[in-house]
Amino acid sequence: MSVFNRDEEGAGGQTALLVVPTLARHDHSRGAEARTEEAKGLAEAIGITVTDALAFTVRQLKPGTLFGSGQVDEIAAAAAADDVTLTIVDHTLTPVQQKNLEDRLKTKVIDRTGLILEIFGERAATAEGRLQVELAHLDYQAGRLVRSWTHLERQRGGFGFLGGPGETQIEADRRMIRDRMARIRKELEQVKKTRGLHRDRRQRAPWPVVALVGYTNAGKSTLFNRLTEASVMAKDLLFATLDPTMRSVKLPGHEKVILSDTVGFVSDLPTQLVAAFRATLEEVASADLILHVRDIAHPDSEAQAEDVDHVLAELGLEEGKGPPRLEVWNKADLLSPDDYATLQGRAGPRGAILISAETGQGVEHLREVVGAALDPDRNRHDIALPASDGQRLSWLHANGKVLDQRMEGDRIHLVVELSEKDWERFNAL
Repeated sequence: MSVFNRDEEGAGGQTALLVVPTLARHDHSRGAEARTEEAKGLAEAIGITVTDALAFTVRQLKPGTLFGSGQVDEIAAAAAADDVTLTIVDHTLTPVQQKNLEDRLKTKVIDRTGLILEIFGERAATAEGRLQVELAHLDYQAGRLVRSWTHLERQRGGFGFLGGPGETQIEADRRMIRDRMARIRKELEQVKKTRGLHRDRRQRAPWPVVALVGYTNAGKSTLFNRLTEASVMAKDLLFATLDPTMRSVKLPGHEKVILSDTVGFVSDLPTQLVAAFRATLEEVASADLILHVRDIAHPDSEAQAEDVDHVLAELGLEEGKGPPRLEVWNKADLLSPDDYATLQGRAGPRGAILISAETGQGVEHLREVVGAALDPDRNRHDIALPASDGQRLSWLHANGKVLDQRMEGDRIHLVVELSEKDWERFNAL
């Protein structure tokens, strides 16, 4: 679903001024410089060129404009000097603040939530993903239909934030949005039921599921491609992956494991998107193992990990709940020798695995650790099979630890160590 004017090819070519407010007495886990770089990355993800960035400390939040009057004047002067068409505020704005800033700055204004929604609107590839993104867009936009608000236009036929001026009929638009949201929710409910049936079938099948989660651009898709020899889009770009992808992979002790690549998380992920993508992210809850992939070379790696933990907690997957979790410290190739030695020393006691998905460093060790983690509680079983049952015999050798095997007549007797889940899977064959 395009969120731009129909006669535009996208956001490419638009110029923007970036404004990063830091609220006084607010606990910011990241500095203004790191937040500025991330916001620039978000803008670049949809082809917007940031010409300049301003950082302000907001000591007293102004309900009408967020910023103080002098700060608004400074932003307006910078926007005029750069002749930009868009101002991006790296913070959540109320509809009134957004409207007032547009009047003062003489540019379009978009906040952090709107920017992330724009990215998702461009990137969603599957029918389900497009429905989820549209629902999030509509939910966000419904509260912004205020008098003189001109971004929802009849002539555009879309639901974007970056369009030009136009006329709206507030009540008709609100009713249209409510009706469309109701239809999308019905469609997504059906998708959720279908996904649940697929999930039930997978759980009855003899294959464990491993889900990759992590902050956006942590290298999940690169690791996914490395492990599965697939060609999922993997770029140095925020939100390169939106729609979940699943592939089978062979791991030590497992002939077949389903690996799932999921959407990346980000700080202050819009609540509309968490809600819209809940059905997709439920795939994570049903996994046998979660791999939390971290960009360990990033200066804000710890803060990013906290953001991922926060989103997982919103899904009811706090640490200690849901599937077991393993941290994968990625991008080791970007570390200095001293930093690598330090982190390698820290990784062991924390049970983390230090790797480079780009070069393959440490990936074989990761494969072994994941294979072992999928078999936490092996029990010994005495099994007798017809000699002709080559399929189940092969499965036992691939997924269990065969301690003894002998022929007695036309039957094969085995002593095999299997995890509880693999025992259930074997019996379902």
